Amino acid sequence: MSASDRPLSPHLQIYRPQLTTILSITHRATGVALAVGTLLLTCWLISAALGPANYTGLQRFLASWLGILLLLGWSWSLFYHLCNGIRHLVWDTGHWLDLKGCYASGYGVLIVSTALTAIAWIAGFTSLGHS
Repeated sequence: MSASDRPLSPHLQIYRPQLTTILSITHRATGVALAVGTLLLTCWLISAALGPANYTGLQRFLASWLGILLLLGWSWSLFYHLCNGIRHLVWDTGHWLDLKGCYASGYGVLIVSTALTAIAWIAGFTSLGHS
């Protein structure tokens, strides 16, 4: 077998993606999403400083389906990144490092981050008087 015919390592056609792999990639992606979301937050603050016309225009965009989808994704990214960061801090103490603990804490991160996102959005809409 020549060097050009050999598969790359790790060979993605052989290895099945595992939960830990997916969660690691998601952690990195949510870090990028948080950076982009922070730019959106900065635009929102600048539009508020520039006056009512600019602020109203951005608020109109954020109230659209695309704006709500971006805000929902940003808030889930925030909670996921937070929960997964706490999971890594627990790993630094030497806990949950076995396979069962990794998977349990991984599923826990997904459940808790989704629940926190739902609670934040429900609380936000409730405080605005929406049902």
